[in-house]
Amino acid sequence: MSFAFIEAEKASVPIHRMCRVLDVSQSGFFAWHDRPACQRRRQDMVHPAHIRTVFSLSNGTCGGPRMHRDLIDEGHQIGRHRTARLMRENGLVARQKRRFKRTTDSEHALPVAPNLIAQDFQAEQPDRKWGADISYIWTAEGWLYPAVVLVLFSRRVVGWATNDRLKRDLAVEALRRALITRNPAPGLVHHSDRGSKYRSVDYQALLRKRGILISMSGRGNCYDNSMVETFFKTIKSKLIWPVAWQTRAQAENAIARYIDGFHNPARRHSSLGFESPIAFERKAREVS
Repeated sequence: MSFAFIEAEKASVPIHRMCRVLDVSQSGFFAWHDRPACQRRRQDMVHPAHIRTVFSLSNGTCGGPRMHRDLIDEGHQIGRHRTARLMRENGLVARQKRRFKRTTDSEHALPVAPNLIAQDFQAEQPDRKWGADISYIWTAEGWLYPAVVLVLFSRRVVGWATNDRLKRDLAVEALRRALITRNPAPGLVHHSDRGSKYRSVDYQALLRKRGILISMSGRGNCYDNSMVETFFKTIKSKLIWPVAWQTRAQAENAIARYIDGFHNPARRHSSLGFESPIAFERKAREVS
């Protein structure tokens, strides 16, 4: 430990002075310095390269537990405390969440569906429960509105769309993409809030045409659709808020990279046993 301290401080304090203060020999220090790095020190030089790569891929959002699981899955022999230490030493701190503002237009006379989910977001297999929601992103050009459809079983985004206007076509386009991607069997439960986009005639007709059961949150209850809202909290705090977006196109491209390049294939969810949505679904298929 004394030799490591001397090595770290030798640029600012003479070696002979530190050796005298710490009561160690200069010859001992130079012998230690010239000795080949032990296996643990060599690993500490290799692990950070992988850690920085994963941290960059996650846009600075990957914390210690997810990083540790990623290292283990890649075959690295490393403990979670060591992972946390290496992240600290390399200045890698995951971004924290900010407060989330939710907006839903429920002041209208369109039909309201019962709450079939009742805050039970668990599903035994894919495409038995979906969640949908719309959020907003500010750019120098004005607002950009993203809509997503999420598989509650795996947290996988299977349909998404953006628009510069908050119209019913936005939600319909995200749903259409989800239906094309998954082609679910009848009996799927689709859950959303009471927003007018989800209560529109076009949207509900598309659901009924495919034999999909319609479920909606209770009035003013933010917890009834919390799983999809959590997705937007995450993408905003870790991707959107840290950047001053100049154009809607820039924000849309960033969302595409996040969903298709990180969230679905790589982001590890603690509720999924630290598996990514795609990996979790793949394992579920292998078991069945």
